[in-house]
Amino acid sequence: MKRNKSNKDNKAVIYWLLSGCLLIFIMVIVGGITRLTDSGLSISNYKLITGTIPPIGEQEWQEAFELYKQYPEYQKLNSHFTIEDFKSIYFWEWLHRVIGRTIGLVFIVPFIYFLIRKKLTKNTIKKCIVLLALGGFQGFLGWYMVKSGLVDMPDVSHFRLAAHLITAFITFAATLWVALDLIYPNRKPTNKPMKKYIIIGYSILILQIIYGAFVAGLKAGLLHNHWPLMNDGKFIHFTAYVLEPFYKNLIENPSGIQFVHRTLAYLVVISMILIWHKSKQYNLTTLQQKGVNSLVILVFVQFILGVFTILLQVPLWLGVAHQIGAFFLLSAMTFTLHRFAK
Repeated sequence: MKRNKSNKDNKAVIYWLLSGCLLIFIMVIVGGITRLTDSGLSISNYKLITGTIPPIGEQEWQEAFELYKQYPEYQKLNSHFTIEDFKSIYFWEWLHRVIGRTIGLVFIVPFIYFLIRKKLTKNTIKKCIVLLALGGFQGFLGWYMVKSGLVDMPDVSHFRLAAHLITAFITFAATLWVALDLIYPNRKPTNKPMKKYIIIGYSILILQIIYGAFVAGLKAGLLHNHWPLMNDGKFIHFTAYVLEPFYKNLIENPSGIQFVHRTLAYLVVISMILIWHKSKQYNLTTLQQKGVNSLVILVFVQFILGVFTILLQVPLWLGVAHQIGAFFLLSAMTFTLHRFAK
C-alpha cells in the first residue's frame, strides 16, 4: 500500500537522519577527548580539502610541528614536546575535523539526492535546510573557537567552547526531532501541564550543558574535588564569589562556575523527578511513559558520573563518560518532549 503524498518521506530518509545523529554523537565524543587531552590547538591552520589528509613522511610532520611551535600553546606550555608528543595530540584534532567534514558530506549529498528523487515533503525540506544551516554554523564556531587560542593565551575562550558544544547538542536534538517527525507522523495532543514541565526541565538541562562547557574550558573540574561540599567543608567556597562585579563569578570565575554547575545538577535531578511525579496524574501512552521513566534513570546515572568526575579530578575516561551521559539525557528529553508535542 502506497503512502499518501504527505508521507512521501520513506525509511531511507529516516535512516539518513539517524545516521547524521550517530555521526554527531561520535563527533561530540571525539571532541571531548580532544579537549581533555589538550589536543584542540595542535592544528593551527584550516584547509577544507587538503586538511583531510594528515602529514605523510617525516618532512611533512616536521613542517606541521614547526608551525605548531609558532603559537602560544607550544611556547608557554609544551616547549618540552618532541615530535612524537605532537603526533599524539595532532591525531585527535585531525580526527575531530575529519568527522566534521564527513558529517557535512553525509548531510549534503543525500539531501541533494532526496531532492532530485522527490522523496521529501516541502515541510521536511524546510527542516533539513535548517539542519544544514546549523551544521554549517557549527563548523564555523569550531574554527572561531580554535582561533581564540592562537593569539595570546594557549587556551580557547570558554565562551566560544560553550557555543561550539551547545550548537552540536542542539543540531543533534533538531536532527533527532525531524527523524521522530517521520517515524511518528501521527502524534496525539497531550495536556499542557506535562508539556510545560518537560520544557522547563529541557531548558535547565541546556543551561547545565552550557555550564559544563564553561567548566571544561576553564578546567574548573580540577578545583574543589570534594562532594557534597566544596573545600573546607563549605557548601559554597569563598573563592566562588571573589570577583567584582558579582556577575563575573557566574561566567568567568572557575570556582563560581563550578558552584553553579554543581547547583544546576541538583535542579536537573529535581526537574526530572518532578516530571516523573506529575506523569502519575495522567493516563500516558506507552511511549510517553517510557520516555518519562528513562529521564529518571538517566539523570541519576549522569549525576553519579558527575560526582565521581569531580572526586577523581576528571580522568579522561570519566570526563568522556560524563559528556556521553549528558548526550543520552538530552536525547531522552528530546524524545519525551516529542511524544508530548502536538
